[in-house]
Amino acid sequence: MAVGAVIVVERAILLVRRGRPPAAGLWAVPGGRVNRNETLAAAVVREVREETSLAVTEVGELAYHVDVIDTEHHYVILDFYATVAPGAPVAADDAAAVGWFGAEALRGLPLVQTMQPLLVQLGLATSP
Repeated sequence: MAVGAVIVVERAILLVRRGRPPAAGLWAVPGGRVNRNETLAAAVVREVREETSLAVTEVGELAYHVDVIDTEHHYVILDFYATVAPGAPVAADDAAAVGWFGAEALRGLPLVQTMQPLLVQLGLATSP
């Protein structure tokens, strides 16, 4: 199981460019695997801190969920709304880059395949 953090400030979403497989080189919300004996909320806080150096101040409701099934794995990904303390994000851990993206900047950005429905839900993209 994996979690992600949907962090939107002033109509811009925080995304990280994955530095390692799966999805290396593609942009997604910050997140990753839930560790053994870790709550979902604690995993969100940890993953955001590890990948962006930002401190999560609140983990909110479930924003989006998706099953990613391939020939070897079945990932269940739960993305939660979250807020962060003020500060500039810094890419760290397995994130190769990090940034804030508005609707215009998202066009043409290489995203993980599961991002489009979330961006449509948030009003940051239109259905293809």
